[in-house]
Amino acid sequence: MNPALYDLAKYTFWGLFGSIWRMRVHGIENVPKNGPLIVACNHMSYLDPPVLGTASPRRLSYMAKEELFHIPVLGPAIAAVGAYPVDRKGSATAAIKRSVDVLRSGGAIGIFPEGTRNLEGRAEVRGGAALLSALGNAPVVPACITGTSDAKRLAQIQVFFGQPMRLPADRKASREDMANFTDEVMRAIRSLPKRIGRA
Repeated sequence: MNPALYDLAKYTFWGLFGSIWRMRVHGIENVPKNGPLIVACNHMSYLDPPVLGTASPRRLSYMAKEELFHIPVLGPAIAAVGAYPVDRKGSATAAIKRSVDVLRSGGAIGIFPEGTRNLEGRAEVRGGAALLSALGNAPVVPACITGTSDAKRLAQIQVFFGQPMRLPADRKASREDMANFTDEVMRAIRSLPKRIGRA
């Protein structure tokens, strides 16, 4: 990640999202300022990664599908701001290792548990956030974005951050623990707009 380029992109997007879509951020105090962190968010639009990265007070690294890194200009640009490839049709071992390295160095990762854009709420939820939380000993902050699915209509974009969540600390997490944790994180994500409010 190039911190200077990341910050430049963030402030540029702030101006764009703030002026065109009147973006507002809620619950920012729930995001830990230091230490390993996973921000798990719903996924409705291609705008979600830059929206989440702009709203987050922490610099976020993302897994992104490998094909994007082969697109001229886009590939080098997303790599410069901390994205790294994951082979969604093959092994994700390298991407998982990279994620754990980021967490163990005290960095923050943005992840979309639904794996792809989930316009109708039917996408299979994956357990990546729980797995990385266990491997990287990192809390998970649930986040919810609203408005990006109607971005063409200039709907207001809002981002909600919930309180950090953790796997059981008194034992090694089992598969059942991680499955239950994944469900808890998704419930937290979906309830954020109602719990925090749309003030």
